[in-house]
Amino acid sequence: MAKKAVSYAEAMAEIEQILARLRNEEMDVDSLAAEVKRATELIASCRARLRKAETDVNRILEP
Repeated sequence: MAKKAVSYAEAMAEIEQILARLRNEEMDVDSLAAEVKRATELIASCRARLRKAETDVNRILEP
């Protein structure tokens, strides 16, 4: 089953939560790899959305 796509804002919020748990040492060693993997996936998704938005805006602004 495919994961539901999260919005940019949701992805950023989840990244912030992961970082907060990491900073506050609330993350145990057993979940560290999974959390880092999830954060990496979310960051990649955000970057792709930003690139698409930039391309769309540039296309709109072209003379």
